[in-house]
Amino acid sequence: MAGRLSLPEVDLSCPICCEIFKEPVVLKCSHSFCSSCLQRYWTSGRSRDCPLCRNQTTDDPVPSLTLKNLCEAYIQESEGMGEETGGELYCDPGEMCSLHGEKLKLFCLPDKEPICVVCHTSRRHKQHDCCPVSEAVVDVKEKLKSALNSLQEKKDAFDKMKKNYEDTVEYIQVQTQFVQRRTHEEFEKLHTFLRAEEEARMEALRSEEEQKSRVMMQKIEEITGEITSLSESIRLLEEDLALEGISVLQKCKRTLARANCPIEDPVMPPGSLIDVAKYLGSLTFHVWEKMHKIVKYTPVTLDPNTAAPWLVLSDDLTSVCDSEEKKKLPDNPERFDPDTAVLGRDGFTSGKRSWDVSVGDNTAWVVGVAKESVVKKEKVSSVLKNGYLCVYFYHKMYFAGTSPLTRLTLKRNPQKVRVLLDCDKGRVSFYDPQDNTHIYTFKHAITEKVFPYFWVGCQQCPLIVDPLEVSVKAVEYC
Repeated sequence: MAGRLSLPEVDLSCPICCEIFKEPVVLKCSHSFCSSCLQRYWTSGRSRDCPLCRNQTTDDPVPSLTLKNLCEAYIQESEGMGEETGGELYCDPGEMCSLHGEKLKLFCLPDKEPICVVCHTSRRHKQHDCCPVSEAVVDVKEKLKSALNSLQEKKDAFDKMKKNYEDTVEYIQVQTQFVQRRTHEEFEKLHTFLRAEEEARMEALRSEEEQKSRVMMQKIEEITGEITSLSESIRLLEEDLALEGISVLQKCKRTLARANCPIEDPVMPPGSLIDVAKYLGSLTFHVWEKMHKIVKYTPVTLDPNTAAPWLVLSDDLTSVCDSEEKKKLPDNPERFDPDTAVLGRDGFTSGKRSWDVSVGDNTAWVVGVAKESVVKKEKVSSVLKNGYLCVYFYHKMYFAGTSPLTRLTLKRNPQKVRVLLDCDKGRVSFYDPQDNTHIYTFKHAITEKVFPYFWVGCQQCPLIVDPLEVSVKAVEYC
């Protein structure tokens, strides 16, 4: 409270009347009183002793000009402050020591609390390091400012993460729509194939029905003619039998010749019925056999959740190329950024795996495997010590990702690279599948999950994971 006296009112009050000193005088014992109050005290029948310490004095009290000036100044300031603050005559209680009534001028460093001068000499704070309150205020404000900055930075980080969460919610909807569309398209291919296969089988059934029905109708027509001829022969024989005498002998030769004409017995031709077993036998299996022509299987599926924002993946997640545009994608921990890389969806810790990658005329690529622990949020050198087992093509040169890099000399530029992973033996080998030329082999223990890894720096030519041939066969037991 600027402008106020540091002395509290009790220090300027007469011990007898308890009011501000008026014409203060001081005794030899150093105690002060109002001149009039002291005279009344002495004239009330008591000896000339000090009202406080009872020490006898023979000397006349001496006027205390300094104390008088302090009292007058205090009264004037109190009146002025009273007008400004509505009658407040005292220092802020928070600035006063509750034990000693003194102003809090020091700050105890071990106890982290403001104290007065008397507190500093007390047993509680004796020999404690202290500093002026003004210095402590500066130090505390610096700490508060530092804490405020720290909290503000944390709040900014939370605000940023909240925005990331909100963006992720929107992107989840985009992903859902994409998956729905692609799933519908793939199932529509299957539906189209199945409908076509069903229609082909129905058409074959109708054709066989028409052909065999036509044969039967022809047989019916033929046998109907035979029946008509036999009926006529029967009629003639019956007429001859009705004759008498010589007439029977005259006609019998012709009639008997007709009746004795050889006629083959009608038989049912084989294969006249619909081959039901051909249509229904293992129906779904035979449809499945044909389905492999439209079914594509790739040993590695690219994981779009790990793809750097600059990369463009095909809808079937089998090819990737670079681009100039950075897409707005959630900054999830699995995603590479800023490295233009992407991982395969499935990781491996055991067994053998292989896949072919068409590199074509791509001018900058890295192919191999990466450990699950690789750093994805920093641009690091993709070498063995950083968790990568890969071969490189960059600046028209081939390298193996050792530390330092190993320059590879190839007889020709491979259009495809085959990756052979043997987790159990701790080997990752690379070949040119065209003639099975060996490119390089890493011998490194697989102690954690590894994923197929692709890095691309070319916009014109993508890296493509080649599909495998698919076949369906039944296992026979002999």
